[in-house]
Formats: sequence, C-alpha cells, structure tokens
Amino acid sequence: MSQSTDTHVSQLSVIDSLNNAPISFFHLRAAFTAGMGFFTDAYDLFIIGSALVYIKPEWHLSDTQIAFLGSISLIAAFLGAIVFGRLADVVGRKRIYGLEALLMVIGGLACAFAPSFAWLLVFRVILGIGIGGDYPMSAVLMSEYANVKKRGALTSLVFGMQGLGLAFGPVVALTLEASGLPPDSIWRIMLGIGALPPLAVLYLRRTMPESPRYKALVRGDVDDAAKDMAAYSTGQINARIEQKTKPSRIGLGQMLSNPKYLLLILGTGGAWFLNDYAFYGNAISTPEILKMLAPSSSAMTGSAWALIVFSIFAIPGYLASIFFMDAIGHRRLQWIGFAVMAAAFGAMGLVPGITHEVAPFLFLYGISFFFIEFGPNCTTFVMPSEVFPTSIRTTGHGMAAGIGKFGAFVGTFVFPFISAEGGIKGAMLFS
Repeated sequence: MSQSTDTHVSQLSVIDSLNNAPISFFHLRAAFTAGMGFFTDAYDLFIIGSALVYIKPEWHLSDTQIAFLGSISLIAAFLGAIVFGRLADVVGRKRIYGLEALLMVIGGLACAFAPSFAWLLVFRVILGIGIGGDYPMSAVLMSEYANVKKRGALTSLVFGMQGLGLAFGPVVALTLEASGLPPDSIWRIMLGIGALPPLAVLYLRRTMPESPRYKALVRGDVDDAAKDMAAYSTGQINARIEQKTKPSRIGLGQMLSNPKYLLLILGTGGAWFLNDYAFYGNAISTPEILKMLAPSSSAMTGSAWALIVFSIFAIPGYLASIFFMDAIGHRRLQWIGFAVMAAAFGAMGLVPGITHEVAPFLFLYGISFFFIEFGPNCTTFVMPSEVFPTSIRTTGHGMAAGIGKFGAFVGTFVFPFISAEGGIKGAMLFS
C-alpha cells in the first residue's frame, strides 16, 4: 500500500471514528456553551419589543424610528453571519470562536447606557453582528463534534436554547414592570441583561478545541485531529495515523461558480428567509400584537400572555425537534412546519371575529409558534451545517443564515406599517 493510500485511509478512519463516537459530557458542555448565544438571540428578540414600549414615549420616536430600532440588529446579523462564516473556514473555528460572544457582551452592555436614539442604533448593530456571527460558528462546531446518529439532535439542542431565551424575556419584563422602577431604568435593565449569557460562556468558547473534522479534512493534520478527539471522546481510531495529509480546500470563487453549491445556498437560505420573515416579524412584535388584541390590557398582561404562549407552545416545539427531527427527517419536518404555520396564519387572518376573542387567537398564535419551532426554525439552522463540504461549511451556513436574517429584517421592519394599515388580520395574512 502506498503512502498516499495509507494517508487516505488514516484520514477516513478519523472521520469514521467521529461519526460513530458515543455522546459524552463534552458534547453536552459544547451544546450549553454554544446554546447560550441563541438564548441571548431569543431574549433580545422578545425584549426589544417590550423595551420599545418605554423608549418610544421617552424619546418621542416615530413609527419609522421604531421600525429601525426593532430591526437594525437583524440586518447587522446578516453581515455578521457572512463575515464570521467565511473567517471560520479560512483561519479555523477555534481561532475566532468567542469573538462573536464578545461583541454580544459589548453591544448588550452599551445598549443599556445609550444616551440617544442614534447611539442605541449603533450599539444594536454591534450586538447584531455578534448574534449573526454566532449562527455559523456554533451550528457548525456542534455538527462537526457530533456523531452521525445524533447530529441533528445535538445541533437542535444548541438552537433549542432559543426557547428558554424566549420565555426568559417575558419573565424579566414582568419582573421589571412590577418593580416600580422609573421607565428609563426599566428598558435599560431589560437590554443590559442580554449581555450576561454570552459573558458567562466567553471563557468556555475561547477554550473549546478545534473541530477534528476541520483539522483532518481542511488542514490535513490528521495526527492532531486524533489527539483532539481522544481528549473528549471514548471512540477508538482503528487505523494507523500518518503525520500530515494534503489539505482539501474549496475557494470562495469555486464555491460561488459551482451550480451545486449555489443551489444549496439558495435552497437553505430561501427557506430560512421565509421562516425568519414570519418568526421574527411576529416574535419581536408580540407585545404590539397582544396590545392590538386587547387594547385596554396593561404591559404586564401582555407580557404574561407572551410567557404563556412561549412556555406552552414554543418551548415544547423546540423539545419535539430535539427528540424527533432525526427520526422524521429534516426536509419532511420543514415542510410539515411550513404547512401548519400557513394554515394557522391564514385562520388568524381570515376567520371572522377571531381577532376580538383572546383565547382562540392565542391558541392559533401558539400553534404557529409550536410548528415554527417543530419545523423550519430548527431545520433551517441544522441543515446548512450538514450539506456543505467541511472547507466551506461555515461559509455556506453563514450565507444561508445571512439570507435568513435579511428575511427577519424585512419582516420586522414592515410589520409596524402592515399592522397600521391592516391591523392584526393584515399582519397575520402577510406572515
């Protein structure tokens, strides 16, 4: 057997061992470390809507300014996802993992001390770049650490932290709204708390090992990949390890000129755009939606209803994705989720009188959230981490996530204008 053949077998043996390695404490720690970024993403997703209730009268903001404040971090996330995704393929996952969390910490804390509308916009851009960068970094690292059998479940577990963040937002809002603090203090504390989750895992992210798949397949350093794998897995590498293999890289130009990869970007990114347009447009605007549903209700009542919806429908949806995604199949689950979402939004927009009845509306609103989570919100996150080759995996995921965040920006930006013209019915029909 030639040297090159031995090397090839050794490289495959590392990947095969990774694909069959049992789940260990390391994988759960990695899921927690990666998931706290999405906890922050979801917390901010809800809390900015609650904060705007207090910011709008204090700074006398127009509808356009409200739209920008609610959505500017999402267009920044578009940029962050693409930039961090490409960097992670070029210089490695480990070298930059944690920098996106640092941006979230800086942006979150700065928002709490923003002296004006313009500065708050700037700080939310910083926060958004960090949130966007977290998508390709955390998804791909978790996917590359995981074995084949549990890859979808582990990557969904990372994203499932979003559910806890969604529920934590109303808890914070309710607590602060009942505290009797001045409105200026309430919204600043709301935004500042978002810096704490990424701060808690900043050190853990900076000390995570490099992806063995990246080392073996992209850098060609099979020996080092085997050592890294041995540090956190009980899986065995059965073939002899050679010192180096020829690195396998696909350039950005090659990627963008290859119809196969372009279709993957358009397919994963297009589905993500549609999902985020509906999900972010509704989730960020939940306080406003509930206020339109019951105009005489207080901010605390709206936060309580939001907590009920997120706890009873959204979190179980995330859990269902974690346990059943791999069994059902990612594409099938995505189609099921989109179909039920469309039916729920259609019913909320077309059934006569439903927007005047709190309980039926909240039930359908909750069903839409369950099938967003048990469907495209999780599948659009997981699928790009699996379909691209290792050397362009974070680039591809970052592009798909960036397209998704652009959809989130559009949905969030246009929601105030659609709801102003068409009320809740119009907003639901255009979701």
